[in-house]
Amino acid sequence: MAALVATRLRFIFGDTLSVKNFSRVSRTATFHSDARCMRVGHANRPLTLTSLGFRSESETTERTERIQRVVSTDEVSKSKVKVVKSSKVKAVSQRKPLEIEAAPFSAKSFSDLGLPSLLIERLEREGFTIPTDVQSAAIPTILKNHDVVVQSYTGSGKTLAYLLPILSEVGPLKKENPVSDRAKKNMNIEAVIVAPSRELGMQIVREVEKLLGPVDKKLVQQLVGGANKTRQEEALRKNKPAIVVGTPGRIAEISASGKLHTHGCRFLVLDEVDELLSFNFREDMHRILEHVGRKSSTRQHSSKSPLTGQGERQTIMVSATVPFSVVRAARSWGRDPLLVQARKVAPLESVSPSGPINLPGSSSTSSSTLNLQTQAAVESLPPALKHYYCTSRLQHKVDMLRRCVHALDAKYVIAFMNHTKQLKDAVFKLEARGMIAAELHGDLGKLARSTTLKKFKNGEVRILVTNELSARGLDVAECDLVVNLDLPTDSVHYAHRAGRTGRLGRKGSVVSICEEREVFVIKKLQKQLGVPILSCEFAEGKILVNEEQS
Repeated sequence: MAALVATRLRFIFGDTLSVKNFSRVSRTATFHSDARCMRVGHANRPLTLTSLGFRSESETTERTERIQRVVSTDEVSKSKVKVVKSSKVKAVSQRKPLEIEAAPFSAKSFSDLGLPSLLIERLEREGFTIPTDVQSAAIPTILKNHDVVVQSYTGSGKTLAYLLPILSEVGPLKKENPVSDRAKKNMNIEAVIVAPSRELGMQIVREVEKLLGPVDKKLVQQLVGGANKTRQEEALRKNKPAIVVGTPGRIAEISASGKLHTHGCRFLVLDEVDELLSFNFREDMHRILEHVGRKSSTRQHSSKSPLTGQGERQTIMVSATVPFSVVRAARSWGRDPLLVQARKVAPLESVSPSGPINLPGSSSTSSSTLNLQTQAAVESLPPALKHYYCTSRLQHKVDMLRRCVHALDAKYVIAFMNHTKQLKDAVFKLEARGMIAAELHGDLGKLARSTTLKKFKNGEVRILVTNELSARGLDVAECDLVVNLDLPTDSVHYAHRAGRTGRLGRKGSVVSICEEREVFVIKKLQKQLGVPILSCEFAEGKILVNEEQS
């Protein structure tokens, strides 16, 4: 029997295989087995970069785990990478982490961020001297041509966080790079900014126009729904803008008519991207994503424009919240996008919630999704807010609003209601009590909405009564009070409403006026958001906070 075993071993391994060599083969086989199991954690002992022969000693402590995951996965699947998508994996491993860490997250001035001098002068003229945290993180990252998802709480300065890098590359304020008159005449659209609402789109246009100045403000063109399409098309042909800002429907409509050419576009910005993912925008967004910065095969072969050599567009996605739908869309639309937050830049994969959501048939899927939405709502809340609630009968809510405004001495007030039909009645009651108020909703025409907003920002209107239309994108920096005459439907809507005040680090208050039977909704919101919502009363022109036992 022993002779038979020896014969078989000699047949398999040859005469030269010694016991020592055999043990080495066994150890090697064991190593590869451990390496293959590393992802799911079945290794007998933890693998380190040092044990795999990588130079982990020189890496910083705080990034060891992230780099270990990227590099070790690359090493384990090396034999497969050569066959399948080797260029993609190579790009991930060469992400230039030192450049990301070099972002000045606490910049003391805009000059620290690498912006051109002309643009800095315009910023100082408009009163912007110190960048916010999200601007300090986003501007250098975008300038290094990364696709990004910019996430920060409402009112933290996200609009300038993406506008400034674009204006440093596009238009008259860009870095010192002489452009001939002929090139100026042939200038194409270089940036497309998509917003889910007309109000947000027009607000972005005003920000760009202020920085460009009255002479060059025609370089930005708004394409929003509700306005005259023919005039917009004529302005495109006559002004030849470098930046287009608009709503998905109007941009897609003019693009389909052949009067909006965006194939050579360098930047695509999706502001409030979580809203742009809604079903109503699906077809329009598909056309925008297929045509902006995407050269057709015939144009690629025939065109000799310098833009041709730039490759893919740079995609910038912006939102106060980053739910899983945004993460999934960013992976599909961008090239290895980075998540940019205040004082933090990281690969998008590092915050992926795909684990609990991708479990088919799991009973906890819906609860996991709800938890992620709630977490996103918490992240979008401005930090310097005070939250209160008070009870009132339905017919006395408007009078309670008046008392609230006087007690807090609020100058710019936004009051939210759920139904458009009730807005006019609330405004009538407020005016009857000597309060200057105005209504704002989607049924008003474009001119009426613009006029109302202008009066509110100028201080001519003290209370703006509106619906969910203004919960996103409405930027009135001086707003110091938000009142919920009707309670929001969930924590996400509460967070977006609350974000209309306390902008750019200012203080603000949020007061919810509810009936006794609705108090449990307040308690639920308080638990989900993790912020104290204090019970209060208004008497003799003062706010009285009730001491409650938990």
